[in-house]
Amino acid sequence: MAYRTSDTVLSFTDVERASNRIANALAALQIGRGDRVACLTRHHLECLLLTLAACKLGAVCMPVNWRLAPGEVAYILTHGEARFIVADAAFIGSLLGGAADGSVSTVRKLVCTKPDSDGFEGFAAWYGAQSEHFQPVAIAPDDAALQLYSSGTTGLPKGVVLSHRGLLSTSRTVAQDWKFDASGVLGNPLPTFHVAGMTMLLLTLYTGGQTAAYADFDPTTFIDAIARHGITHSFLVPAMLLFMLQSPTAAQGDYRSLQLIAYGGSPISDQVLEDAMRLFQCDFLQVYGLTEVSGPATFLSQQDHRDATTRPELLRSAGKPIGGARLRIVDPITRQDALEGGTGEIWIESERNLLEYWRDPQATQSAYPEGRNARGGWFRTGDGAYLKDGYIFIHDRIKDMIISGGENIYPAEIENLLMKHPAVADGAIIGVPDAKWGEAVKACVVLKPEAQASQSDIIDWMRERLAHYKCPKSVEFFDEMPRNPSGKLLKRVLREPYWQGQQRAVN
Repeated sequence: MAYRTSDTVLSFTDVERASNRIANALAALQIGRGDRVACLTRHHLECLLLTLAACKLGAVCMPVNWRLAPGEVAYILTHGEARFIVADAAFIGSLLGGAADGSVSTVRKLVCTKPDSDGFEGFAAWYGAQSEHFQPVAIAPDDAALQLYSSGTTGLPKGVVLSHRGLLSTSRTVAQDWKFDASGVLGNPLPTFHVAGMTMLLLTLYTGGQTAAYADFDPTTFIDAIARHGITHSFLVPAMLLFMLQSPTAAQGDYRSLQLIAYGGSPISDQVLEDAMRLFQCDFLQVYGLTEVSGPATFLSQQDHRDATTRPELLRSAGKPIGGARLRIVDPITRQDALEGGTGEIWIESERNLLEYWRDPQATQSAYPEGRNARGGWFRTGDGAYLKDGYIFIHDRIKDMIISGGENIYPAEIENLLMKHPAVADGAIIGVPDAKWGEAVKACVVLKPEAQASQSDIIDWMRERLAHYKCPKSVEFFDEMPRNPSGKLLKRVLREPYWQGQQRAVN
């Protein structure tokens, strides 16, 4: 068995035959090299099969975020010039209504993942009569293989074009450093429009292991699945770990099969990490990466986590470059490399780096100020960090930095402390306008069930533990934090009410 979902089991032979049939069906639509095909689905396997079929044709699959508004989906499909779409029935209505004329002009065929009563042809029925034999076209390592769209937290989504070479490098690196092989069972609850969700599916093909895929993340269900399917490895975003820790079944879970939990995608607090390590009793590994580098750039390894018992400062690091990647810390103004311990922007050189931003040469040039080269080129991440003893310590997105009274304040440090408050379940730090200091630090807080804390309680508690200029000057309470489907905190949503009407907005 290669893949398992709640209602489907596929062997490697099944995957080969189905993807060949889909390739033949796409070819019959005259879809070929360089064309884009899209999927708007919660289902992992349909997206995987379409991706493999497209690769066999020299085409490129575009998994689309199904949580976007109709207009946003239409923008991506139009910008990507999609020739074919497979979509869940639940999304077809909004899909057709998203474009001004109810269609995306480049699309030659729209099918439904499952048979649909509204008359749309089912995906399996559409390709099922095709031959299970297909001769893939010749592909070069640096040909485009996958196009994922950035989350759009700072503007219009950008189409990130990833290569065959880059995706293969991710599988090779992850398999080696995570010690995942044919005996492994990967639990994958991440959506396919997330780079980790897709690369984890490809990892199974590279290693011959198994994947148990979940279209929706439910912490209680996933806890149960660990023992039921013998899950050995998983990649989770910190919010998922937090939700699992808060599940009423967490303490009763059977985690004996677990060998490794990798985590990344957003900052994690010390408290959540320490609680997770105590509960799951397996190895942990932190991933720092981006869609633009086909996923991973650095790992804080299993051994680093073990060593943290005597060197706790390691848990604040994102580890060291992996898989042949090289890092620089560059002053974003002078473009000079920072000295050891100096803060600047992370630049990454890796064979996993994106080929380009689709149909956006200006953004591509900005991302590669020195141009691409045989090693991938130096890519500007927009993330702020410093290096110490070979380890990278990430402060924040450079744009998330708060400048108050001339002091640079990095929210991640404050959020780390905020999450240790006994009444806080979730939280974020943002900068808000301040007539005196330019910006002031504000805490956005979700309290634990039944917990009580006032604004002054939280501020006073933090002022006892942190330099006063870094501490929040105000606190606002929320029922939940706004996050995108990848678990990334949407600070833009938190900031917007405070910056409306201001001459300068922080984005």
